Amino acid sequence: MSFINYSSREINCKIVYYGPGLCGKTTNLHFIYRKTNPQARGKMISLATETDRTLFFDFLPLSLGDIRGFKTRFHLYTVPGQVFYDASRKLILKGVDGVVFVADSQMERMEANIESFDNLRSNLREQGYDLDALPLILQWNKRDLPNVVPVDELEKSLNHRNLPSFEAVAPEGIGVFETLKAIAKLVLIELRRGASA
Repeated sequence: MSFINYSSREINCKIVYYGPGLCGKTTNLHFIYRKTNPQARGKMISLATETDRTLFFDFLPLSLGDIRGFKTRFHLYTVPGQVFYDASRKLILKGVDGVVFVADSQMERMEANIESFDNLRSNLREQGYDLDALPLILQWNKRDLPNVVPVDELEKSLNHRNLPSFEAVAPEGIGVFETLKAIAKLVLIELRRGASA
């Protein structure tokens, strides 16, 4: 749930990047952080294990302009992709406003993508969320690799709601900001809908 701070006139929204291990969630956040004006971003916290995977979360408060005199601030998180960090993933999903599901386009990672997507649905349900009602964007990452699954197969396997999706090569920034803008837009639409209800 977004948090409105009336004293600082800020709307705080939480976006979680979810997906299997090594799919590029953290790479997305690192690219966004590098390319964002230092005045518009906060401190990035990244915890990594010995194998350089995200252990807990990345946190990137990012200001994206004003709405009716309130600053919008997006807090971007990633979850650890490895199965044994499931408790951490559940904790990070608490209070989520929108999800970016990052799929690894490589053929041999399709099963991991599907398993992670099912895990997302199940973990959201435990937190009282319905994945089918939550702002969600899909990103098909690693499109530069030779053994990628065709996009229409990824769509058939993972994009059951026919949501916006983006092809990406996160280390080069391809598709990274398009994905972020799309999820930010969906979250703000949902926020306005909630405010007018």
